[in-house]
Amino acid sequence: MVLETLVGIAGTALGVFGGLFIVYGAAIAIIELLGRETRVRPHSYHEIRWKFTIRILISLEFFVAADILRTILAPTYHELITLGALVAIRTVVSYFLGKEVKELPEERKM
Repeated sequence: MVLETLVGIAGTALGVFGGLFIVYGAAIAIIELLGRETRVRPHSYHEIRWKFTIRILISLEFFVAADILRTILAPTYHELITLGALVAIRTVVSYFLGKEVKELPEERKM
């Protein structure tokens, strides 16, 4: 009972953190874009996009971890199929975003 509660709380916390990290990444990207437009900060669009992409990738990992923990609590066929579909979609998105990040020069990687 206590373990189920802790796993549920951990799953929810990871999901919330993933969402907050995307919002954080978007806020930073918006600030950097505004800085670029006002010529306060000399960031390129590609650099801003890559930083945001990396934050999205990290967020996706938190979402997958949260879904796995939630599925541990109720492993019905429906939950397992839903988890499989979510992981597959997030894996495809992560693959293409990761491919995009690999294309940036070594000195710009975080």
